[in-house]
Amino acid sequence: MIYKNHQNQHRPTRSSLVIVIKVGTTTICDEQSHFPLLSNLSSLVETVLKLKALGHRVVLVTSAAVGTGLRRLDMPNRPTKMATLQAVAAVGQGRLIRLYDDLFGQFHQPVAQVLLTKNDLSERAQYLNAVSCLEEILDIGVVPIVNENDTICPQEIRFGDNDTLSAITAGMLKADYLFLLTDVDCLYTDNPRTNPHAKSVSVCDDIQILREQVSVASRGSSLGTGGMSTKLVAADLATAAGVRTVITHGAKPGNIMKIIEADDNGTLVTPHDLPVVTSDDLAARNLPLHTLFTAKDNPLYDRKWWIKHGLHTAGRIYIDEGAMKAVTSRQRSSLFAAGIVEVEGHFVANQAALIIGRRVENGQTIEVEVGKGLVNYSSIEIARVRGCRSQDMVDILGYMDAECIIDRENLVRTLQNA
Repeated sequence: MIYKNHQNQHRPTRSSLVIVIKVGTTTICDEQSHFPLLSNLSSLVETVLKLKALGHRVVLVTSAAVGTGLRRLDMPNRPTKMATLQAVAAVGQGRLIRLYDDLFGQFHQPVAQVLLTKNDLSERAQYLNAVSCLEEILDIGVVPIVNENDTICPQEIRFGDNDTLSAITAGMLKADYLFLLTDVDCLYTDNPRTNPHAKSVSVCDDIQILREQVSVASRGSSLGTGGMSTKLVAADLATAAGVRTVITHGAKPGNIMKIIEADDNGTLVTPHDLPVVTSDDLAARNLPLHTLFTAKDNPLYDRKWWIKHGLHTAGRIYIDEGAMKAVTSRQRSSLFAAGIVEVEGHFVANQAALIIGRRVENGQTIEVEVGKGLVNYSSIEIARVRGCRSQDMVDILGYMDAECIIDRENLVRTLQNA
């Protein structure tokens, strides 16, 4: 039976899937001439239309605004100055969406441009509004084409690359599949261009173990901002939301159809015992080369996923070992001022802060990431009440908006059982 994200209750039919496809710059633009690769784009459009004909809802997350702008401005290289880069992206974004509109328009398929920044998703109401807008676009039969709003987005609130943006988009829509189209067939244990002994990775159940077994040090192309390491980050984000994630070659968009069909036939994932499987038997099952990251069995529900991945981390709160045990225990306590030892950064109430635990091992103090949460007080207020009991907060601040610094319902734990 084909995989479905059980969190998604917004399906027009029982067999309908939500599929997010991220298209990398090297799939869309020639790295040297910057001309559009029309054969790749045409195949991509045909694949999207075939998926829609089967009743699936498809979202495109596209790169190449900068590459398209470079071609229009006849600039040989990607600028290093941020303002110039944003100006080039502004030129390229209009031409890029026109290119998509022309190709989809040949089949009378309307498209919609959706430009996002991380700041757009920082407020819960804005996040939910973005989700509603994307779902409405899909409901009326339109293909959303998503990109980061590079023109106005400062460095500190950028997604950083469109791999991350595609994972955020997939999580927002509770998608079933995220396809990351890149310039290689799949993930390898090492760079296959320099190491002839590199093996392909066909299935991954545990990304943390995978990081220990493979090398992803090489960066992306001269036009793009990503590389294989950003694909792992995206897979980590998406699978935490219950989204199966697949890396496959961007020049072969038809692979998407073959992978979906194999899942429907029950031949995509074979039984195995290891958390990470390196295998070259895909051809024997008539499958194209790809890497599949299986979705988490217990994905984060929507609000906590938004806190962890949709919110900008504004600062850090350091807590003692007792507080670490309290917030990670089975009872899942809220975070109180008494367990806080230090505050770093400047933030206000209802922003997100990273929680770092400090404990002593073998005479040395080590720091461990415990989680991330929405704070009830500003960094200045927390610094004043740190180490104090809740009943003393009124005497110190003159008021008490909440007994705890971070409520348990607004705290996402990354450390289990400290």
